[in-house]
Amino acid sequence: MIASVRQAMILAAGLGTRMRPITNTLPKPLVKVDGVALIDHLITPLREAGVTDIVVNVHHLADMMEQHLASCVSPRIHISDERMALLDSGGGVKKALAHFGDAPFFILNADSFWIDGPVPNLARMKAAWDPALMDMLLLVAPTPAATGYEGRGDFFMAADGTLKRRGEKLVAPFVYAGVIITTPAFFRDTPDGPFSLNLLFNRAIEAGRLHGLRLDGHWLHVGTPEAIPLAEAKLHLSVR
Repeated sequence: MIASVRQAMILAAGLGTRMRPITNTLPKPLVKVDGVALIDHLITPLREAGVTDIVVNVHHLADMMEQHLASCVSPRIHISDERMALLDSGGGVKKALAHFGDAPFFILNADSFWIDGPVPNLARMKAAWDPALMDMLLLVAPTPAATGYEGRGDFFMAADGTLKRRGEKLVAPFVYAGVIITTPAFFRDTPDGPFSLNLLFNRAIEAGRLHGLRLDGHWLHVGTPEAIPLAEAKLHLSVR
């Protein structure tokens, strides 16, 4: 049975330094790829996956972000204001936990999205989520199915879906594709103030409870101006 995951958080408060000079005057989540803002490339599949409420954290050029999001009627958008201080990925989510109650929720990075295969990846994640076995479920892309990414991969995945990090000198077959399902309970005993989600990745790995789901389709990482035309070319090929 598909889990009831009806809430999400989009991490959108970063400075977008690698996207400069575009982000000198535009927040990175509003950078357009194929005429659509990056954040809207995420809101649409979340809506289609049955998500009713999305929290978006804001910091850099926050007024522009709020103005853009004000037109979104469905899902409902809730702003988590980080104008005073950036909290990093984990701290940003922790600040917003009151929105989620005890229910599982998605966490998404605002600088990447994906082209789905026959079954949408968010629906596949909801079907795969099992809190009895997992503290976190990550969408992971095979590195050949990634555009705009030039790293050496992030994870090895076992037959049961558990993830392990690659060593410093290794190349791993899977890259984290910027989507998580987790629960508010997993944020207990985390620091106050800024901290990275990597802290929770490591805790879940140590407990054997960090799981991955292989992306079906193609992952588009849009971290630099040069990545925009690469993503657009891939999108155009996908609709032929």
